[in-house]
Amino acid sequence: MFGYPGGTVLDIYDALYRDGTIEHVITSHEQGAAHAADGWARVTGKTGVVIATSGPGATNLVTGIATAYMDSVPLVAITGNVGASLLGRDSFQEVDIFGITLPITKHNYIVKDASELAGVVREAFRIANSGRRGPVLIDILKNVQSAEAEYEPQKPVPVRRKSVPARALEGAAAALAKAERPVIMAGGGAIASEASKEVLALAEKLDAPVVSTLMGLGAFPASHPLFMGMVGMHGTATAARLCMESDCIVALGARFSDRVALNREKFAQGKTVIHIDIDEAEIDKNINATHAVLGDVKEALSTLIPMLKERKARPFAEEAKKLRAEERAKDNAPELGHRVLIEAAKHAPKDVIVVTDVGQHQMWTAQYFPIEKPRTLCTSGGLGTMGYGLGAAIGAAKATGKHVILVTGDGCFNMNLNELSTAVTEELPITILLMNNRALGMVRQWQKLFYGNRFSQTNVRKKTDYVKFAESFGATGLVVEKDEDIVPALTTAFATKTPVLIDCRISNDENVLPMIRPGATYDTIITKWEEK
Repeated sequence: MFGYPGGTVLDIYDALYRDGTIEHVITSHEQGAAHAADGWARVTGKTGVVIATSGPGATNLVTGIATAYMDSVPLVAITGNVGASLLGRDSFQEVDIFGITLPITKHNYIVKDASELAGVVREAFRIANSGRRGPVLIDILKNVQSAEAEYEPQKPVPVRRKSVPARALEGAAAALAKAERPVIMAGGGAIASEASKEVLALAEKLDAPVVSTLMGLGAFPASHPLFMGMVGMHGTATAARLCMESDCIVALGARFSDRVALNREKFAQGKTVIHIDIDEAEIDKNINATHAVLGDVKEALSTLIPMLKERKARPFAEEAKKLRAEERAKDNAPELGHRVLIEAAKHAPKDVIVVTDVGQHQMWTAQYFPIEKPRTLCTSGGLGTMGYGLGAAIGAAKATGKHVILVTGDGCFNMNLNELSTAVTEELPITILLMNNRALGMVRQWQKLFYGNRFSQTNVRKKTDYVKFAESFGATGLVVEKDEDIVPALTTAFATKTPVLIDCRISNDENVLPMIRPGATYDTIITKWEEK
């Protein structure tokens, strides 16, 4: 577990000390601990655990809890609170964390009786990692922690997947039999349900091109001929064109967010939409489904695939492969930041975990760093949390022992750089690719496009020497300023088993393209930046 001790959790920390079987990582800040538990959960599929004291300790978890909630990450957050006699009296470090977190948790508890505690903890873990996964908060009063109660051990209740009957998929199967231009859209739910093999089998049986949401990257191998890249605002031009020209979209655990559907009225106009999702609330929320299938993606595909006839050499798929090859040939990665990511993908260990913060570097990573396997990319998709990356990288490294690449920007890194001390203390193999453009790049890009180059507070130009900063924390610091610097820096970093920060000094005019304006249609995609 990850956390930070304080007055109202002293009894819990004393129990951890006396028990000695649970490894605890103390971070520099509670928010970093929440993101670390999140990263741990994303790469393992198990439930991450974070603990914090009452008041500011608890409120510092809120952003991390909301991040996990938006991306359906199983997380149990344990907070302490003042004793029962002090509740509601504005006591020292008292806050209603139960009320604060109601909108951003699957469920939460305030425990006022020691006899209820064991049952609550068991139920919290069951809720967090079943159905559509998400965070659960347990707030435990101080007097409960010091009370005594009878404890009866119980075996964990296994989470059972509900099978999806064939009758629920008959409409979808009939629609796919008629479709000539189907596109499969893999979302985060395909990864959450461990359905990567089934997604691959579906695509190959239908000979259908596959696109991915940001959260779905890794659900389908990036190197597969049928993979057409990310879809949405900053997706590939090929993915945009396929979505326009398709006659059937098969959405697997995707929610058709505003960054994917963009113009909800026109996105699926004239198309058959097959939507498979475990959460009934997502069905018809953003895009109306022609055939809605409520259930676990893996279970649904396991039933659906045998119902389908195999297709070979579908003309639509062949044209898609040609378009994608042409798009790749045109994109020679003219910018330094892009080339750093391309070389990182070539030289990184094969089992590397990739973590990003949020902004231009996040989109460049999605575009230029191929994600081959599920649970090898951690990124804040729904909430878009700047400052998420370093905490998540720590959690991912602790969970797997594998080398982790954190791609971040100087704006994001300045929000979480205190956690570098945690990474150094834990001696974690984390390589930080700091895309240092001395600006808030994505916001600045929008100011270029929509606000007439009025760069209000986005040319940050901090005077921080990131190499010296890294070294002062006990990490290794390197600089990349030109092409010749890239491979030597990466070679050193990947051979180092402790944190390395590479200060990649890029231009603040490096843009994220393609781009589609918010609320626009896919036929308005911008593939080339033309200065006015």
